[in-house]
Amino acid sequence: MADDSPNTTRKIIHVDMDAFFASVEQRDHPELRGKPVAVGGMHRGVVAAASYEARAYGVRSAMPSVTAKRRCPDLIFVKSRFDVYREVSRQIRKIFAHHTDKIEPLSLDEAYLDVTEDRYGLGSARAIAEDIRARIKAETQLTASAGVSYCKFIAKLASDQNKPDGICVIPPAKGPAFVATLPVKRFHGIGPKTAAKMERLGIHTGADLLAWPLHELEARFGSSGRWYYRIARGIDDREVKASRQRKSVSTEDTFGSDLIAHEALAAELERIAQRTFERVERAQFLGRTVTLKVKFADFTMITRSRSFAAPVRDKAQLLDTGQALLAALIPLPKAVRLLGLGLHSPVEDEESGQMQLGLEI
Repeated sequence: MADDSPNTTRKIIHVDMDAFFASVEQRDHPELRGKPVAVGGMHRGVVAAASYEARAYGVRSAMPSVTAKRRCPDLIFVKSRFDVYREVSRQIRKIFAHHTDKIEPLSLDEAYLDVTEDRYGLGSARAIAEDIRARIKAETQLTASAGVSYCKFIAKLASDQNKPDGICVIPPAKGPAFVATLPVKRFHGIGPKTAAKMERLGIHTGADLLAWPLHELEARFGSSGRWYYRIARGIDDREVKASRQRKSVSTEDTFGSDLIAHEALAAELERIAQRTFERVERAQFLGRTVTLKVKFADFTMITRSRSFAAPVRDKAQLLDTGQALLAALIPLPKAVRLLGLGLHSPVEDEESGQMQLGLEI
């Protein structure tokens, strides 16, 4: 069936900068080179990015700073500079645009590129990817890793295969076999909860997933079952979309024990707002609506929102709005197990414009 055969006509590159925020800081501050660095995370915050030296100690993005410091006592925290990161991202996007107009951004530091049309006759998608990586290094003094394949799913997996400063090429004939070797928890679109559920069912790798028939996956995972069935076979027909626009950015957290005191919930919301705004900055997202999500101990859920005429542009406004929405619910009828805070109703930035990052292999 055509539905079970991968489309091998596209040539897609996924470019992912190596420890982007931390690498920019190490580039601009030579005294930080070779040392474990965390961007953000100061004053009871969370880590926005970690250098490879810090990652060796288990420090990861979105990790509370106290946990990061415990894992790496010599960890150096530096304040984030998103204006600098955005400028470097613009440099990188110009390099992408030299080769293709089909550039789909995922964030400031990664994007899909469709290079099916070999604009300069370099001969292969690999050659294009190598040229892009070389130009990035020459113009920004930073390194990027790239995955090259016939579909977005495998290209993204491949870009992580030889990090940092590496390239991995997966031609169509090797796509399904490549997927089979990898743990499902690495698959884009399979989060920690789904991965845990799969592992309870004995699905640890792509090969395990391949062994499950479609009807069984749909019975266990609903409509997502068809997606899992297809990616296990190396099938992903999604196009690189240059007009891709994010609809929202949000963060939520389930507490270790249910909370009802306003002070405790407000403190948790402050931490969640920090993480949300870091994601907002990273995605260059502009939205007008702040939404608070509250899930109670009995799993019932409510949301409260407030919209503004202009986009929310700073963390203080995001946090203050979230705290006001929470305060309006006090006293709460029952304990809370989860809080979430998000930014919705996307708008275009009138000054800088909407972000536009989108052969033989």
